[in-house]
Amino acid sequence: MPELPEVETIKRELEKAVLGKKITKVSVINPKVIKEPSPKEFQKEIAGATIKNILRKAKLLIIELSNGKFLAIHLKMTGQLIYPGKGSKLTRVIFSLSSGKDLDFNDGRLFAELRLVDDWQKLKFIQSLGPEPFDLSCEHFKKMLASKKTKIKPLLLDQTFISGVGNIYANEALFRAKINPGRPANSLSQKEKELLFNELKETLKEAIAHKGSSVDQYVQLSGEDGGYAKYHKVYDREKKPCLKCKIPIQRISLGGRGTYFCPHCQA
Repeated sequence: MPELPEVETIKRELEKAVLGKKITKVSVINPKVIKEPSPKEFQKEIAGATIKNILRKAKLLIIELSNGKFLAIHLKMTGQLIYPGKGSKLTRVIFSLSSGKDLDFNDGRLFAELRLVDDWQKLKFIQSLGPEPFDLSCEHFKKMLASKKTKIKPLLLDQTFISGVGNIYANEALFRAKINPGRPANSLSQKEKELLFNELKETLKEAIAHKGSSVDQYVQLSGEDGGYAKYHKVYDREKKPCLKCKIPIQRISLGGRGTYFCPHCQA
């Protein structure tokens, strides 16, 4: 699933490509991705509106329209936005723009969600979110961990605790902070908490700079892969030598998610 860096990348690219353009037509190829309102109303209310602003909250993209509506896009596992769109067997919705080009919404497994709403901040998903790492101070982060007995890796994936972080960057940040993913959060020392906080933010910043990690179906707006996967230290490197100590990277399951770590560096 695209995480904060991938969604932030798409947000920035949309700002450059489609901001200020009018949506002249909406073609719904597969209505399953439209969660509200009805597909017919969805088409009717968007057509003719101009793209006024592009926002992001955690892993959610929000397109503000000139008619006061907001198009909320949750890419989930396999959602993609492509511009200029060329249409493919994965294209589910086509937004035709005043530029004469299309913005395609693709989704191979139909997990993604499109919602046209009056106020995106009232979405249940949004109201349940914890703060993003970039919205926190180190001291606040330390206090958040103090009473948590949950293992640190699953806790970082809990969007109600801290939002925007997913499996890739939780693995990477924990390795960089030299913290075993199975440790209870409240067992971390103050120094370890501070190091984890700093490495979490730095990992996300680096991933944004390289336009995200294409390890599943994520692609940039252009359709090109993000460039950060080649910089991963542990994620998807099971049995490969640790880049620091050469001990093979291990993979276990924590909270139902694949978890990669170095048994030596993160002992």
